[in-house]
Amino acid sequence: MQQTKNKYINREISWLQFNGRVLQEAADKTVPLIERLRFIGIFSNNLDEFFKVRYATVKRIAQAGKGGRSVLGGTKAKDLLEQITGIVIKQQAESLRILNEVQLALEKENIFIVNEQKASSSQSEYIEKYFLEKVSPALVTIILDDIDEMPSLKDKAAYLAIRMVMKEQTKNTSKVTRFFKPRVKKIKYALIEIPKSIDRFIVLPSEGEKQYIIILDDLIRHSLGNIFSIFEYETLSAHMIKITRDAELDIDNDLTKSFIQKISSSVKGRKSGEPVRFVYDKTIDKNTFEYLLDKMGIDDIDSLIPGGRYHNRKDYMSFPSLGRKDLLYKSYPPLPIKGLSREGSIFEKIAQKDYLQYAPYHTFAYLVRFLREAALDPKVENIKITVYRLAKISHVASSLVNAVKNGKKVTVQIELQARFDEAANIKYAEQMQSEGVNLIFGVQGLKVHSKTCVIERRENGKIVRYGFVSTGNVNESTAKIYTDYTLFTSDQNILKEVAKVFDFFETNYKVAKYKHLIVSPHYTRNAFNKLINVEIKNAKEGKEAYIKIKVNSLSDYKIIDKLYDASRAGVKIQLIVRGICCLIPGIPGMSENIDAISIVDKFLEHPRMFIFGNNGDPKIYISSADWMTRNIDKRVEVSCPIYDEDIKKELLDTFNIGWSDNVKARVFSEKQDNAYRENQLIKVRSQFATYDYYLEKISN
Repeated sequence: MQQTKNKYINREISWLQFNGRVLQEAADKTVPLIERLRFIGIFSNNLDEFFKVRYATVKRIAQAGKGGRSVLGGTKAKDLLEQITGIVIKQQAESLRILNEVQLALEKENIFIVNEQKASSSQSEYIEKYFLEKVSPALVTIILDDIDEMPSLKDKAAYLAIRMVMKEQTKNTSKVTRFFKPRVKKIKYALIEIPKSIDRFIVLPSEGEKQYIIILDDLIRHSLGNIFSIFEYETLSAHMIKITRDAELDIDNDLTKSFIQKISSSVKGRKSGEPVRFVYDKTIDKNTFEYLLDKMGIDDIDSLIPGGRYHNRKDYMSFPSLGRKDLLYKSYPPLPIKGLSREGSIFEKIAQKDYLQYAPYHTFAYLVRFLREAALDPKVENIKITVYRLAKISHVASSLVNAVKNGKKVTVQIELQARFDEAANIKYAEQMQSEGVNLIFGVQGLKVHSKTCVIERRENGKIVRYGFVSTGNVNESTAKIYTDYTLFTSDQNILKEVAKVFDFFETNYKVAKYKHLIVSPHYTRNAFNKLINVEIKNAKEGKEAYIKIKVNSLSDYKIIDKLYDASRAGVKIQLIVRGICCLIPGIPGMSENIDAISIVDKFLEHPRMFIFGNNGDPKIYISSADWMTRNIDKRVEVSCPIYDEDIKKELLDTFNIGWSDNVKARVFSEKQDNAYRENQLIKVRSQFATYDYYLEKISN
């Protein structure tokens, strides 16, 4: 057996590789131009969240004086911080190169991004008026010399660091020195917060076929003279800075507070979290840079990232389309599910057979329609559902409130610790509670990540259950860009066990037994180990043996070791892992029977699916759980078996479409670091093939 350091890729490094694949979409010239800009935004947004959570966690380990080898894959925490910073600096430089390349390509399409120096006289007039009417009232400007303590910089904001060299002053101290007039130069520093209430990209008036955009930062730079007109300065410079803070929630143990109050207080505490990254314009004056570091108390453990003129590039996710459909992805309208009409009773259809919704290829409207029918149906008595992330305007939430108003008993397990959605979920929890919805806040010490619903309907004097199990959130907004499976079923065996999961939420000292579902944290590890063991046994006996896995992340070392065992036994393993993959495929004597690819494309790959060959009678599960330790041992997750033969074939087909050789494109170039190429993941452009598959399916 090889040494541990050669068996796994560090989780944080693997995640950075994934984000590198996102950046490669921005570099891909086959991707439409404006979409390339948006991938730069996704890359930047991902990186922000990485520093808030993962980098912050490693920093906490380092500050505690612990090595962290056991939890960081054999790497010391301080060494890992240095590795991360080195990789991020390279990726940031690459993102700037790509951004410049895309902007030059946009100019060939008559789209110009101008700065304050390139604005024409007519554009300057428009900019000045726009600044006075819309930007100036929203500006927060702080003169740092006039305050004793540096204000707490906001985590999600970007700032212009201003350096003013004041005009010379003369000082005659005596008749002897009056002819020498010694110079006394004073420097003033200030910060301008870039307003988040105003669009980052301001579309300027067109000139013929040419379209112009100015970034808000440059519009403010254009107006610096107006902002600082009361000061007598000689020169004035502005450089952008940005800070990222630790976003881990520190939940207090005050027994007098409700759980909602504790989470709410913790979310507010993020505003003053420790800084973990400082990004700055690399052309900033050295004295200004050191002044800011000293003022903010940033030390050598924090990640200092030199960048370009602009930060908060996540805003490129909202780059205006300018009416240029030719520079955007082709629109693929969501398709109906064959055999499942959105008119009439969905319950009647589901009573006859199971149906699979695969968003966004299928319309998400089926799930909303299912809940709306439950809210109105006089035979429905109870609705139980788990909620992890809701849309900003949620038809799901309104359907549940509607059900209460129609006399149904509605129970909602809402996860208040859904990362970065805590505030939104607190708001929805309070609204639903006020309307009479029975809320459950999960199990102490366990985050509830399962996506399930069970509806109890009285038919001929007895209770009949209908429901769904999903890999994704009941969220209309993300369902347009996340791929996810939802199984609608009336299988009473499955739904009785879904009801047991809800019983566990309320009486969690009782652990139920399950024959069909695989439920974390009590059964997932053993259940999947047994399924892998069957494949190992079949391979050793010369029978057909294979495993096909589709997950967002694969980082649990014990599961990885089990897959290595299966590979050595001859089990053929195919992995589609979008994000973190700590497993190293293709290593002789360890993983030569394992292939791994990653799909990064228009839609965000989000489903989890597990397929075990079972000697010609495949066992297939869809799940809310990735193969990460937290999902297996520290969360409530549900993996659901697929029994309908048509749906089993459908899932196998969609997996194989993702694996199809004719759509593979290797993304790791020889210029990249060995650490990147060591984990031989492949980008697959397969999503439109999936759409064509469903289009053909409903046409036949």
